[in-house]
Amino acid sequence: MTTVRIAFDKELVLSGHFLLKHLEKPELQRLAASARLAYFRPGAVIFQKGDPGDSMMAVIRGRVKICSHSTDGKELVLNIINKGGLFGEIALLDGEPRTADAVALEETDLLVLDRSKFVPLLNERPAVALQLITVLCKRLRQTSEHLEDTLFLEASSRFARALMRLADVFGKPVPGGLKLDIKLSQQQLGCLVGVSRESINKLLGEWQRNGVIAVESGRITLLDRDALEEIAEANG
Repeated sequence: MTTVRIAFDKELVLSGHFLLKHLEKPELQRLAASARLAYFRPGAVIFQKGDPGDSMMAVIRGRVKICSHSTDGKELVLNIINKGGLFGEIALLDGEPRTADAVALEETDLLVLDRSKFVPLLNERPAVALQLITVLCKRLRQTSEHLEDTLFLEASSRFARALMRLADVFGKPVPGGLKLDIKLSQQQLGCLVGVSRESINKLLGEWQRNGVIAVESGRITLLDRDALEEIAEANG
């Protein structure tokens, strides 16, 4: 972690975040005074599973993957946090060690809120606590869906669902389709759905030939959402 390289008004950043935008100015000033700004290069580890859970992070710029690894080194990507998103909130609330790894996917600036300063605010402002609970519930639903997909669906269905979820977050309308405004390697896509890079390569090639997607410079465009939804619903 290094000092953030771009100047930010911490109070302004906090006031614009969905979780904190309803706070009164004195509360924002108090949080801003204690918040830290941090910069991470692409591929840099922000924290690892088992590290002390002493802070929560908000993404100001860039993207972060939340992932876990098996004992033999296989990676499973649990989530991708975009600009404006939060992560690290579980350990912040219970003070227990981190439950997964966090890695910067690209140049990333974070606003770091320490547990010792944030938890007292939750006690004073129940509305903020309720919003944070909503974030946690959304994470739990995503994890449950991910687990069900991994256990019950074929690789093609899992990958199709993953692309549609990515489109919901990173999709940008372009002529003829919806382009994913995020560049992920085939290996990273495989880690996202729990299949091999070779399987991802085969599916991408097949779907391109069938006009379901297009791939240019490593970025995927969804051309036929209906066809992708059919694949997502198929099983076997």
